[in-house]
Amino acid sequence: MRTGLKYTALLTAAVCLLSLPGCGKDKKSSSAADSGFPETSIPEFTIPENILGEPSADIPDFEMDKYKVPDNEGMQLVQDMKIGWNLGNTFDATDNTKLEDMSPEAEMKYEEKWCGTVTTVENIAAIKAAGFQTIRIPVSWHNHVDSENHISEQWMRRVKEVVDWSRACDLYVILNVHHDNDENVYYPDSAHLEQSKTYLTAVWTQIADVFKDYDEHLILESMNEPRLVGTSAEWWLDKNNPDCVDSANCINELNQLFVDTVRNSGGNNATRWLMCPGYAASPDSVIYDGFKLPEDPANRIIVSVHAYRPYSFALDTKGTNEWSADNPSDTSQITTFMDQLYGKFVLNGIPVVIGEFGAMNKDNDADRTAFSVYYTAAARARGISCVWWDNNAFTSSGENFGLLLRATSTFPNPTVVQALMKGSEIR
Repeated sequence: MRTGLKYTALLTAAVCLLSLPGCGKDKKSSSAADSGFPETSIPEFTIPENILGEPSADIPDFEMDKYKVPDNEGMQLVQDMKIGWNLGNTFDATDNTKLEDMSPEAEMKYEEKWCGTVTTVENIAAIKAAGFQTIRIPVSWHNHVDSENHISEQWMRRVKEVVDWSRACDLYVILNVHHDNDENVYYPDSAHLEQSKTYLTAVWTQIADVFKDYDEHLILESMNEPRLVGTSAEWWLDKNNPDCVDSANCINELNQLFVDTVRNSGGNNATRWLMCPGYAASPDSVIYDGFKLPEDPANRIIVSVHAYRPYSFALDTKGTNEWSADNPSDTSQITTFMDQLYGKFVLNGIPVVIGEFGAMNKDNDADRTAFSVYYTAAARARGISCVWWDNNAFTSSGENFGLLLRATSTFPNPTVVQALMKGSEIR
């Protein structure tokens, strides 16, 4: 079975639809005319064919009952987003170095700091060829702003370039603020609330302006897993802990600030779809009664959650490498939280996207394959779409979530990817 195809250097006319940004005759991308950031161009590339090889017989074949899903544009959007992929450990790489303390060359090294490589247009084309319809581009900004929170022009230009490549491949794009959750940047508690508002207003004003003319295929996400970093409650919303309650309330305020900032920035941002998480982006935090959807005149909010479940199988490096659709304990840890999201949001016409999920490679291909088709099918049956976390890690002793080997734009384990595609076809 082939794991990938090499690319030619020629751009075929059929690669892009002429209506997409970056796919016209001059291959220029669309941007806000007065953004101050130079436009980027789309290099020549070819979307490969049959990159995953022939369908594997190792993927479980089963049907899943479809749930009733309201007929509105939010549900249609999520259905069209289908299955997604995260450009993880890339633009989100970060440390505590300030922009003024590094050279321009050092600043741009952040892209490969964690993942070991620079993103190419061939990477994006391979994602499209594999069947993914959505790409999430996590971005950390605080290493790339000056003392007045002005974003570095070269950093913004590079992020914009990859967004344009993604749009040229007709992908939905989710762009966010990622690892900026720090007491020196933004931190969701009352003690840091005004500082947090200042920072998030500044960066989202600039991001929104640069991308204001992009169409509805670009989705903006307020924050990534906002939480009380460094505390005992970092990953668990304890409703009986006053600090957690305070943080959840602050997150509500920051989500509202994000929506107001984007909506007031002009262009297509007046009606763009926006994603907002609860505490740590956990499903439990949005099921929590204290979570409030932002007020939005456009009524276009997507609930954003992350769910690496069952944790012992999906995310715990010391946990189990076994998962089975025949084990109720394994499946219930997936269906329970999805049913909660379905009942609270989907049934009420509010779209939900699981922006991060996956299962680490523990030399357990058969179990990961079974998990992948079940998880995506369970979500899609309930009108929810998922985005796999890919950190380009394959052989380390840590979190090996890699699907796309970026150095070659190939998929070393195409069966897992085929399983994701099969599950996502349920609805």
